[in-house]
Amino acid sequence: MENKENIIVTLTFKFALGIISYCDTLQENRKFVIANQLLKSGTSIGANIREAQNAESKADFIHKFKISAKEIEETIYWLELCKYSKDYPNVDQLLDQVNAISRVVNKIIITSKQK
Repeated sequence: MENKENIIVTLTFKFALGIISYCDTLQENRKFVIANQLLKSGTSIGANIREAQNAESKADFIHKFKISAKEIEETIYWLELCKYSKDYPNVDQLLDQVNAISRVVNKIIITSKQK
């Protein structure tokens, strides 16, 4: 990673670490299906944003961020299922983080389209 900090890359990396930890807990509690789905979507957000950092064009950059936006929505879905289901660990902090990431990602998409 470059010396210059990229806020969205950092936020999504830290979020992915939180998702991994939460999914480990889900697996310990034998919630395998949700854990696997959440792990895929939650870590994909940052992976696509990281990939966008080396985009071949502006259109490619925007496309990668749009994929991240879709993964964010899927991740919110799985987290909300956990929140409102019986016997799942608390997800409020992860929901706060992913909602903040969503706002930044959507702003980047809008700003990039205007340039």
